[in-house]
Amino acid sequence: MRAKVSEIVFDCADPAALVRFWASLLGGEPVDRGEDWSYVEPPGFVRIAFQKVPEGKAVKNRLHLDLETGGVDEAAEEAVRLGAVRVGGIVSDPYGDFQVLRDPEGNEFCFVR
Repeated sequence: MRAKVSEIVFDCADPAALVRFWASLLGGEPVDRGEDWSYVEPPGFVRIAFQKVPEGKAVKNRLHLDLETGGVDEAAEEAVRLGAVRVGGIVSDPYGDFQVLRDPEGNEFCFVR
């Protein structure tokens, strides 16, 4: 049996705040389904959901999103303006440029070109 990804779910402390960050970053309208669950369906992307959990983030993510953009630095600046934090500088390798960031709850993601 084959399945398809329905949504990507992030554990978090404040789903309503985190969904607003990601909706601003990727587009789409934030949807709150009560205090424990929120989601956004960015255009052309799988639904991203946020579920409230009692424990805080303690270790590095085992999964992160790579977001393709034409301008890594410009996209990172916009994300920082929305509440993200850069992790180091822009890295250039034979595959292109990328910038690691953390969202307002510390979940890592990358802009790639």
